[in-house]
Amino acid sequence: MQKILIRQMTRESEASQIYLSYGIWADDEGYGGVANFLYRHAQEERNHMIKFMQYILERGGRPIVEAVPAPPADPNSLQDCFNRLLQHEIDNTESIYNIVNTSMKESDWATWNFAQFFVKEQIEEEKLILELIDRLKIAGGNRAKDESLFVFDRALAGMPDEIPLSREATADHP
Repeated sequence: MQKILIRQMTRESEASQIYLSYGIWADDEGYGGVANFLYRHAQEERNHMIKFMQYILERGGRPIVEAVPAPPADPNSLQDCFNRLLQHEIDNTESIYNIVNTSMKESDWATWNFAQFFVKEQIEEEKLILELIDRLKIAGGNRAKDESLFVFDRALAGMPDEIPLSREATADHP
């Protein structure tokens, strides 16, 4: 179980790097609102990594900080950016489900209970990215005009800017 949890800790670190990398790309492209959204999510993913680290320690294990691969190449457009993020979140959901399934097989109910936070979190993450993809499609997708992309960028800039500490997160308040 510890090996799977360490692998997930590493996945969360990798996710943070991906969001950070895409945030830098968005900032460079002039999408400050999108960049801020992605930077905040980079921090949220790092908080998830810390949450896994703390859980491993609390259960008497020894977390290992593993190397993460370099983030993928920059996206070609905002549509491409969010499509990639959706696929990344779907892959992460499968990894979380693996933790849930393994904890059930091993009757590790503490880990099963711990993982439920992340099951709920992944539902919210996928839903959020899908909603943003839908907004981009309404704006014209890859053919969106500058004005539509400006409105999209401003909408993301106006989203709440609070990222709670992972230690304070619960299943009801991630």
